[in-house]
Amino acid sequence: MELRQLKYFVAVAEESHFTRAAERLHIAQSGLSASIRALERELGADLFRRNTRQVRLTPEGRALLVEARRALAASDAARDAVAAVRGLLRGSLSIGSLQCLHAVDLPAVLAGFVAAHPGLDIRLRHGGSGELVEQVREGRLDLALVSRPAREPDDVVVTPLATEPLVLACAPEHPLAALGRVGLEALRGERFVDFPPDWGTRTRADEALAAAGVDRHVALEVTDVHSLLDLVGNGLGVALVPRSFSAKTRRVRFPELADPAPMWETVAVSGAPGGAAAAALLDEIHRATR
Repeated sequence: MELRQLKYFVAVAEESHFTRAAERLHIAQSGLSASIRALERELGADLFRRNTRQVRLTPEGRALLVEARRALAASDAARDAVAAVRGLLRGSLSIGSLQCLHAVDLPAVLAGFVAAHPGLDIRLRHGGSGELVEQVREGRLDLALVSRPAREPDDVVVTPLATEPLVLACAPEHPLAALGRVGLEALRGERFVDFPPDWGTRTRADEALAAAGVDRHVALEVTDVHSLLDLVGNGLGVALVPRSFSAKTRRVRFPELADPAPMWETVAVSGAPGGAAAAALLDEIHRATR
């Protein structure tokens, strides 16, 4: 089994199509198909179910995909380690991040990092914490800046970056807006605006309210911070958000929560072992957060 075969296999799995995978890899489709058939013969199993429109992974293919991504990531890390000894960072670095990252000015950090390492291809994607952590586990991301997972996987490294309390977000005319501090029990019966279930702030809010015995109803679910604050500001619900969100709008009130206020922690999640480029970027992030 060769790394080249695993690279081809991952491309077909991600594209669900041999022609698109061949175009992505810049090789002939016939050569790609032959490589996949040789891999299937070596493993003694069909990796894809094929039809005229697309291909789908078999159970054996799904099992191989996880390990293939890890093997390719380990190969990249080995290459990066040698380059780092020579004072070079080359190849690619895939980063995941939350939309609103108060702990660090990521665009500024990336600008300096790219200028210092022009031979490095930087890729960035946004998403929820659960999704991004899983992509680190699968080897699809080298580093993710997320909220601390409720359950930390054994095969990643979690590095703390910053901690801040959750606060209540509500419309100015809401009865709770004028209070200095709000107990979580006061939120019983409120309509909530929140993010999808695998987003870190949603998970942390769910945990805090459940611990306080508050059974809440999330009526409006959004995937960006500004939409959430707009909905809250127009009186369509309340939300529990990190305190740093208060810098984003003047149309929402942000009363503190009664002690002990639930905390929200930003962390960096990287593979184990991680590559030299991810380690170098994480060093820059630490310097920026001091």
